[in-house]
Amino acid sequence: MRVQVKLFAFFREGRFVKEDKELPEGTTAGMVVDDLKIDREEVGVLMINSRHCKFETVLQDDDIYAIFPVIGGG
Repeated sequence: MRVQVKLFAFFREGRFVKEDKELPEGTTAGMVVDDLKIDREEVGVLMINSRHCKFETVLQDDDIYAIFPVIGGG
């Protein structure tokens, strides 16, 4: 299946901004995070097709998957 993955903020460093990926059926949001070697503790928001999701959410063909880091400040 084909999924577009978008990274935000410092997750882009040494990686990409937006990339189309061929993934096997049954791939979860968390599996993509792990494959990109992003620490799950640094992930603030995961979104599939502009809707919040969890690491356990299974991606579908033609999904747009966005990974945002935790944002600090105050």
